[in-house]
Amino acid sequence: MEIQERTDNLVSLTPAAAAKIRDLMAQEDDVSVLRVAIEGGGCSGFQYGLGFDRGPQEGDHEFECEGVRVVVDPFSAPYLRGSTVDYLETIQEAGFKIDNPNAVASCGCGHSFQVADDVDPGEGGGYACGSGCSL
Repeated sequence: MEIQERTDNLVSLTPAAAAKIRDLMAQEDDVSVLRVAIEGGGCSGFQYGLGFDRGPQEGDHEFECEGVRVVVDPFSAPYLRGSTVDYLETIQEAGFKIDNPNAVASCGCGHSFQVADDVDPGEGGGYACGSGCSL
């Protein structure tokens, strides 16, 4: 099956993020896709998950962006729609940053967020960065 490059992706990658992801994927064995997801936790209710996988799983949304095959599970898709993954490398920070238009609040580190709908984000409704933040 041929994956088409689309511009209306659930999640988009900046050229810098795509280049870094391709470099990291080249160092791994037996991976073919970037999996972007959300998980319960973090200091604001949800946290982002980025990782490599062998391929899509049943029900995943699959697309190509900037030459990278991306998969998003059906639970995460509504919360990530319209998000952009960037890679920053500055004197103060280096790493992936996700700009999510669905987030109504996030912690100081930007890795944890809350959404506006009626989903209960669980414990940790605060907005300060805590040790639970990681990407």
